[in-house]
Amino acid sequence: MQKTMPNKTILIVEDEPAVVDLLKFLLEKDGYTTAVAYDGEEALKQVTAARPDLILLDIMLPKIDGYTVQKQLQSDEKTANIPTIVLTAKGGMQDMFQLEKNVVAYIEKPFDPKTLREKVKEVFNKE
Repeated sequence: MQKTMPNKTILIVEDEPAVVDLLKFLLEKDGYTTAVAYDGEEALKQVTAARPDLILLDIMLPKIDGYTVQKQLQSDEKTANIPTIVLTAKGGMQDMFQLEKNVVAYIEKPFDPKTLREKVKEVFNKE
């Protein structure tokens, strides 16, 4: 098992259990710690509890959508600089995130696991 970036926590914000399972598998295989939130409300609590180094954020979420989660994270200086990779099935939405300084990538579902893993590595290699 390859350990690339020990001690990095990634918060997966996704409401589809199968996608969560896939992401957890891929990221933990690469040596990351994962935390999971299945809705926007839980995501905001998890950001405080888990203090993630990166967030994988779905847009279409129950309770609070990904846009609102992103706006709330941006409005708090403790969370405004957490790099975020937006994952969504909604095409053509990247324009809505172009002004967000912490959105480092935009990946449409269904995503290529290799591409996702490379993006995550890229984020941590910039630190």
